[in-house]
Amino acid sequence: MKKQIIIIGAGIAGLSAGCNLQRNGYETQIYELSKRAGGLCTAWKRKGYIMENCIHFLTGAVPFDSFYTSWQSVINPEDLDLIYTPEYLTVEKKDGKSITLYADLAKLEKEMLEKAPEDAHLIKEFIAAAWKFTKFKIPVDPPSEISGFFDKIKVILKILPFLRNFKKWNSITINEYVEQYKNPLLKDALKNSLQPERAALSLLFIFAMMHIKSLSYPLGGALKLVELIENNYLQSGGKINYSSKVKKIIVENGKATGILLENGKSYRGDIVISAADGHYTIFNMLGGKYLNSKIKNLYSNFKVMPSYVQVYLGIARTFKGEPTTLALQLKNGLKIDETTKLDYITYRIHNIDPTLSPPGGTLVTAMLKTANYTYWVDLKKNNREEYRSEKKRIAREVIECLNLKYKDITSKVDVMDVSTPATVIRYTNNWQGSHEGWITTPEMGFMKIQRTLPGLDNFYMAGQWVESMGGLPTSVVSGKHVAHIICHKDGKKFCVA
Repeated sequence: MKKQIIIIGAGIAGLSAGCNLQRNGYETQIYELSKRAGGLCTAWKRKGYIMENCIHFLTGAVPFDSFYTSWQSVINPEDLDLIYTPEYLTVEKKDGKSITLYADLAKLEKEMLEKAPEDAHLIKEFIAAAWKFTKFKIPVDPPSEISGFFDKIKVILKILPFLRNFKKWNSITINEYVEQYKNPLLKDALKNSLQPERAALSLLFIFAMMHIKSLSYPLGGALKLVELIENNYLQSGGKINYSSKVKKIIVENGKATGILLENGKSYRGDIVISAADGHYTIFNMLGGKYLNSKIKNLYSNFKVMPSYVQVYLGIARTFKGEPTTLALQLKNGLKIDETTKLDYITYRIHNIDPTLSPPGGTLVTAMLKTANYTYWVDLKKNNREEYRSEKKRIAREVIECLNLKYKDITSKVDVMDVSTPATVIRYTNNWQGSHEGWITTPEMGFMKIQRTLPGLDNFYMAGQWVESMGGLPTSVVSGKHVAHIICHKDGKKFCVA
């Protein structure tokens, strides 16, 4: 008889675990709190527009990338229409000066030197390091828990030529690194590229991967990607139970044996995998009973990806030739909440994906960082009217800023939508409204986070909270790795595709 495996969460990691386990002879059922699959990788329709919530770039869906086999385990990558943008980000200051961070490293170097000649030595050092990392392939398989001696030697040999650069660039945050520059325009561009708390190594990876075209955008965005993975899982015999929030993981004699839903129904399984929020899993569904000092330290002291207020605009005009990602400096700043004021708004202009809008229209989104997720949660709970009013205020200011750049935007807004950290918590239950998981700080580095908990058997975790790097490919790999570990424990050869 096939082992019955319960998976909590139909996000990318949960779907990946399900696809890989079904292929390897297990019977799985996923229990998802929302009405749809995908978790944070989602989008929704409004008046002919699709409000893309997730994908800016997709990493590794090309044959030469080390993540490719992981993508193959959940979809046929050839079903994706991949688009490559010539630039990563354009930053424009309020005085009209701008700089574009190009995908091509030679073009990027030329642009940076022209706009910031006073920082030539830092620019050349950065570009040289990025060129070096174009040859680096992130070791993905097998999972470290079942790696043998020779597997570990192979990883060391892959990393060894890059070790000096790893140590240098992973020891400093982006913010600390950028402060070495003199040119204010270039400083602002680099600060707006990624979360400034991240290790500077992240910047190198982004531009190295863009140059070799390992980063792309899949036509159709999140809805298309999730649909492909979900269909693959369902066609393999897996089942998804929607609107089924898990309240408790049932434990008997030190073993996970099932789940209890909020509606009072319980279900049994031989193994339980939580691909749900890590904090909720450990401290709520398991009551904080399976901890050690490392886990306590992780959830007490390490930085979490910030939450966002996101504004979605369906605009009845095209933006042909305009950058896909544009950061505009504000004249007076934008107040997000009681403790957050932004100097820049970064717009994602979805002019590369016509499937997200009706003919003649364009979806434009803005991600507005806030560290004050509790403000939005409390406001929604205690004063719905003011909550709605604040969302509208922010959306209006986002539109006004875009109007200063492109003119006549206000009259062409067909549809407007806004999500907050409270929205994220409602739909995904993500801790602190975080959109990803841990920030890859110098302290986090490539820290190994256990997929199991002390004192608890027949239980595994998958997803962003047991990985030191975030993003969609990490989630796919995480689900696949849990399936591989289960196969290894059962003495089964793991089949990838």
